[in-house]
Amino acid sequence: MEENKNNEVLTAEDVAALQPLYADVILALKQVYDPEIPVNIYDLGLIYELNIDKARKVSIVMTFTAPNCPMADDVLHEVEESVKQVPGVTGCTIELTFDPVWDRSMLSEEARVDLGLDYEEDEYGKLS
Repeated sequence: MEENKNNEVLTAEDVAALQPLYADVILALKQVYDPEIPVNIYDLGLIYELNIDKARKVSIVMTFTAPNCPMADDVLHEVEESVKQVPGVTGCTIELTFDPVWDRSMLSEEARVDLGLDYEEDEYGKLS
């Protein structure tokens, strides 16, 4: 969070001022659901990076649970529109990546509960 893609270093004051906007963007991302899994994309762990620059432009690096997601374009559009509607956001860019490949270890605790996954994984992401 201290440096964005434009190499514009944010001061501690910048970060503090942007913190409420980060929270609002995360709430917006939690309104977007994976079309095949009844969990929002944020709790699924599909958001790898979330940056906001001084101009309040949001940059997101995200993935999908599978590289061949047939609804990818729709989800990307929904993410962009949801974030752009957040008051104070001046723009939104999204970069799609599959490195690292998504796996269940990226699920939030809330997502695990929602999906009924009450197990623990070892350091390699295997069921224990």
